[in-house]
Parts: sequence; structure tokens; C-alpha cells
Amino acid sequence: MLVDDHAVVRMGFRLLLESTPDIKVVAEADTGEQALKGYQEARPDVVVMDLSMPGMGGIEAVKRLLAKDKQARILVLSAHDDTLHPRRVLEAGALGYLSKRSAPEELIQAVRHVAAGKVFLEPAIAQQLAIQQVTGTRNPVEVLSPREFELFLLLAQGKTVAEIAEMLYLSPRTVGTHLYNIKQKLNASNAAELALIAMRAGLLEP
Repeated sequence: MLVDDHAVVRMGFRLLLESTPDIKVVAEADTGEQALKGYQEARPDVVVMDLSMPGMGGIEAVKRLLAKDKQARILVLSAHDDTLHPRRVLEAGALGYLSKRSAPEELIQAVRHVAAGKVFLEPAIAQQLAIQQVTGTRNPVEVLSPREFELFLLLAQGKTVAEIAEMLYLSPRTVGTHLYNIKQKLNASNAAELALIAMRAGLLEP
């Protein structure tokens, strides 16, 4: 099942994946909400999920899919090639992470790995993560909890508290509390400073 809000991107991935005899795309969705509905009907072996989509977004969709089906096998395919996104995605329960800058054959390899229940991480990102672990270098954003990280990204993208509350089915008060904690942890005073921190960490797509 392909989940991406760009129809042309989905078509490209479909053509690539179906060029191999052992892979067939059985469903598509352009939002996390549609993915949750479509998954129940299609019951795919693997979900290939984008992160930056309208609505709840990829990380929340990963969590909700796994809440519905613990056996769901999810490969996240994202434009982000930093190390924070893969770390959060794997923490949320996805089995694989690949950046859209990867070679086409890597996508096919990743889908096969995840279909077999194996973890797949893009080699360049895996190397970065290993180096960070060995050297002890940490991104300041790593102090955020998984939920705070999710809200931080949405705030950095310019979403309002009301919009985030509606997207994630939270009360505005809960979002406001998280926002306060995020600002305290990152020593930021407003949304513009949060966006700047996200840009410096390489977390906002160009």
C-alpha cells in the first residue's frame, strides 16, 4: 500500500515496484486518515508511508496503524535524510526508513526486507546514527518526547495550536501545555525560533 499525498510520486513508485514480479501495489492513499481506512480493506503485507502529508501526518499514522494491527509492517519513505526522523519512526514502530534520495533498487530491497519482518535502515543514515552513538553527539531536539517532537515539527511548519489540536484529536489546552514544555526544553520563546531550530537541525523540507 502506497501512502503519499503526491499522485505523481505514487505513480512513479507503483511503476518501479511493479517492475518486479514479486511486488504488487494493492492500494493507495494520500493522507494518514485514508491510509487507516484503506488498510482495513486492502490488508497489505507492507505499507510504504510518506511522513509529510496533510492531516495527521506520517508518524501519527504509523502509531495508529500499529494500534489497529500490531503486525502491520511499515516502511517510511521520506524526503528527510537527517537522523532524528528515522529514530522517531523506528520508536513509533515502523520497520524501515528510506529517504527519497535513495537509488530505486534500494526501495525494492527495503520493501522485501520489511515484508519479511526485518528492520531496514538506509545505509548512509544507519552510519550517521552509529557515529552519533559512538561519539555521543546529540541533536538538541532529541530532548523532546515522541509526542513533543511531533508537535514541534507541526509548529515549525507554521501550524496553529487549533489546527494541531484538530489534526491530532487533542484538546487545544493539551497542545498548549506541550507547546510550553517544548519551548522550555529548547529555550525558544516563539514559533519563529522553533522554526529556526528545526531548520538548523535539518528537519524542515526545502
